[in-house]
Amino acid sequence: MPITTKRTLDEYILQHIDAEGDYLHALWRDTQLHLSYGQMTSGHMQGRVLKMLVEMVQPLKVLELGTFSGYSTLCMAEGLRKGAELHTFEIFDENEDFLKKWIGGSPLRDRIHLHIGDALQLVPQMGEQWDFAYIDADKREYVAYYEMLLPLMHPGGYIIADNTLWYGHVLEEARESDVQTRGVQTFNDLVASDPRVEKVILPLRDGLTIIRKKNICS
Repeated sequence: MPITTKRTLDEYILQHIDAEGDYLHALWRDTQLHLSYGQMTSGHMQGRVLKMLVEMVQPLKVLELGTFSGYSTLCMAEGLRKGAELHTFEIFDENEDFLKKWIGGSPLRDRIHLHIGDALQLVPQMGEQWDFAYIDADKREYVAYYEMLLPLMHPGGYIIADNTLWYGHVLEEARESDVQTRGVQTFNDLVASDPRVEKVILPLRDGLTIIRKKNICS
């Protein structure tokens, strides 16, 4: 699809879905101004999808790997039912002040628990079972995140993985040095062949994979 056509379609979609709201828009602008790689933030369209997915699943325990600016965090928190909570992990401590400002300033702050550190080390120590997990962190570690998460998910729980089309590079033969592309490709192949889960890839933005742990899976 030509880039101009895709941009036109994206603009059309944004005009025909729920608004992101003033607070989220201000967060998006601040992300572009003050954080490196601001394009990594989820943004309006994907944020509304995440909110709706959480509303549909109605989880009590939500886990996010890769907070970045907190945009996706706040979108998922919008969809939480009463009594539910979201734990989000960000490995880069230089983002902590930014996150505390924006999460702490949101009326949704009481639903959110921010953790700074390596989720691969910290999440298993929590002893929690999760209903819904969102992966948007180091692409080199996607397989490790998946293998950590699946045993911790309740049967019927959902894992959502972002960037699973990786700018189209998943179609290419990755160079040995391109560890991020190889990480995403290996993850996609693993999930596709895993009989413990149901899965579908949505061509939304950079690819969003929805994974459901089967009820028969222990």
